[in-house]
Amino acid sequence: MLITTQSATTKPSSAQQLTIKPSRLRLMTMLGGLRLGGLGKLGMLGSGVLLGAISLSASASTLISSSDYLDYELPQNIQEQCIERDNCPKIEVKYLKSNHDWINKITNARIDNLVVNSKPSESSPITVKNSGNSKVIKAAIDDFVASQFSDDMPTSSSWSYTLTVKPDYLGHVDNFELFEVNSYVFTGGAHGMPYSEYLIFDPSTKKQVRLEDMLQKGKKSDFESLAYDAYKTWVKTVDQDIIGYEKNWPFTPNDNVTLTDKSINIRYQHYSIGPYAYGMPIISIPYDKLRGIIKPHFSPK
Repeated sequence: MLITTQSATTKPSSAQQLTIKPSRLRLMTMLGGLRLGGLGKLGMLGSGVLLGAISLSASASTLISSSDYLDYELPQNIQEQCIERDNCPKIEVKYLKSNHDWINKITNARIDNLVVNSKPSESSPITVKNSGNSKVIKAAIDDFVASQFSDDMPTSSSWSYTLTVKPDYLGHVDNFELFEVNSYVFTGGAHGMPYSEYLIFDPSTKKQVRLEDMLQKGKKSDFESLAYDAYKTWVKTVDQDIIGYEKNWPFTPNDNVTLTDKSINIRYQHYSIGPYAYGMPIISIPYDKLRGIIKPHFSPK
């Protein structure tokens, strides 16, 4: 089995430790409602709506395909405006469903957080907010879809608000399981705003692993120095004038990291270290440069 990632320049191990199988439920309805186990009825009036669960397992031979959904019903006044304008928001929220409940809990909490914080600014990160409550989730989606039909929104506008949040399984390095939660928000303008967040899990401790857990004591500044070098290497791929580029888009430390078979990758959001057209850059620090900086068991054997 070959595990691919669209964003990283290097890949996690392709050993058959976890497999992934999408399980989706598509709704293309006009006023009809569909009950969805925990976010629930959706009458989206010609809108494409997708709320589902990803199923994965701890071995290639056993797939878990059960799904757990929330209940959500589009507010009646929004349904009426959808009919009048023939234009509805597009909502796609996908939750992780695996045979590791503790991974599901952490990952889906982050997904809920992105749903609740569905209107981030172009340069600001998603803020942490207690969102693991179905009423909070429903209220957040209600607010999002209602904003498309606010009083200051032209009635002639043809574009639809879009909210997409989903987890992706990246594979594993040694025993560490790697995920990425991606979101996309469009509320008009020249473009939408993607967001991407890495998650690393250690099955031996049943805990999420963060950058601070990987670093040896007192080595944060050394790691950031290597990250700065990696930033300059990346800048050379988009601009030969490193000094001039850095004046406009200076380096900033970032703990949004994941493991690959060759390096630690650091993912930046749009506008963090470059203009929107440059996407969400990934800079890499090879393991051979990280000796004495990260704890030995985070380097692949």
